[in-house]
Amino acid sequence: MPSPTSILEEAYKISIKNTAKSFVKNKEISEWLEIVCLSPSNRACVRLLLSCLLAKVYNPKVDIRKPYTKIHGRGCFSGRSIDEKYITPFINNYNLPCNSTTAYLTPALRNRDIVLTKKVDLVGRPPEVYQSVLCLLDAVHIKKVSASDMLCETIRLLVIYRDSKKQRLESLLAELKTTQKSAQLPVKMILTIISQHLKCPDSSRLPVLVVAAAYHAAQDCLREKILPLTSHNAADSQTGSLGDLEVTLINDDNVITSYEMKDQRVTKDFIDRAVEKLAIVGKRIDNYIFIVTEPVDKEIVEYAESLYEKTYGIEFAILDCIGFLEHFLYLFYRLRTPYINAYQKILLDEPESSVRQELKEVFLALRKAAESANRF
Repeated sequence: MPSPTSILEEAYKISIKNTAKSFVKNKEISEWLEIVCLSPSNRACVRLLLSCLLAKVYNPKVDIRKPYTKIHGRGCFSGRSIDEKYITPFINNYNLPCNSTTAYLTPALRNRDIVLTKKVDLVGRPPEVYQSVLCLLDAVHIKKVSASDMLCETIRLLVIYRDSKKQRLESLLAELKTTQKSAQLPVKMILTIISQHLKCPDSSRLPVLVVAAAYHAAQDCLREKILPLTSHNAADSQTGSLGDLEVTLINDDNVITSYEMKDQRVTKDFIDRAVEKLAIVGKRIDNYIFIVTEPVDKEIVEYAESLYEKTYGIEFAILDCIGFLEHFLYLFYRLRTPYINAYQKILLDEPESSVRQELKEVFLALRKAAESANRF
């Protein structure tokens, strides 16, 4: 019996050799697969499907609808173990468009102990994606289609989706390159690009990138660097981080500045929790800075400033995201092009679970428009 890894590798080889031809003949099943595999807003269900299909191909005796060991009885299996052990390295190796973390920790799928039949309401969004994946599991269970054929078809659709997204970005980058001139964009144009980008839906990750790009662009001048960015969805308690972004000296691993990004009004509770977090981890830093996209109340700013003496010299500050960037771009005026290039690179390198493809495309379109309008 081939190992789960070998099964995935073989299915991938078969899929990329036959990207123009479907492995599933049933039209209804094909439609369900397209809903699950090509959904732009839900990339968790396809990981659920991959893990269940792999379990079924590896051991035909399992019930594909029972990916929870809490169910007990005949045919159940640990879908999460299979997902984390085999699906994660597989999708990372081939850069397949799936959630970067296991599907079984998403709200709709965690803490379950039920058989995933078509009648189950997983209460997930979009509902049609969850309903379709349940129908697919049922189709394999009643032998309407083989698990191996569906596995190949799922991978085939993911490869097509991956390549189409890659080609789209490459096309936009090529178009941008043709519009760029030797002259640099003025600060106001860069601020307009970033401001409009921050106003897009699902942009909560972007303030982190705004600040990270500044440190990338000015690293040699500042003699400071940022530590690798942690997962967008991971809590600080899981990653061991003090905040969303941590800064160290270039030749020192000790954190000197921590940034925490908020897309809501900062309250005293947020600041108090930051103080508690520093006390718990026992780390001594110079600054703890909140970067916000919402207005800040004067009394909250004053409260943050008052903590300097209480914390024995740690500066707490609350800064507007665009205000921070504007000051940086004027202070390091000759780094304005390296800055926007750094922001673009970090943005495009982000996994889709943190920054959706649409957000990346919007930025490239905004920059292209600005470059085209730049007359100097």
